Amino acid sequence: MYAVIRTGGKQYRVAPGDVLKIETVASDSQTVEFTDVLAVSGEPGALAKPASAKVTAEVLGQGRGEKILVFHLKRKKQYKKLQGHRQNFTEVRIKSIEADGVTASA
Repeated sequence: MYAVIRTGGKQYRVAPGDVLKIETVASDSQTVEFTDVLAVSGEPGALAKPASAKVTAEVLGQGRGEKILVFHLKRKKQYKKLQGHRQNFTEVRIKSIEADGVTASA
């Protein structure tokens, strides 16, 4: 069973046991619950929009991604600008997917 969730402006395909890096989530506890579930697949080849679904995950840690260099250049004008960026992330492990009363867990 897998689900498609939306968090941080992005969509992720998750299954129980998956570990993924998402945009930073403010959470006091070690578990995060995603209620914005776009689609759920219970069997191969079938995809449905559930009436009520949630995905539960545990927080493994916080961090910062690799450095990305942003380079601006205006040719023939002697203008160059180099800027670096590191995006914050939260690493989570998917514990369970619950959709319309059916639960799949790792």
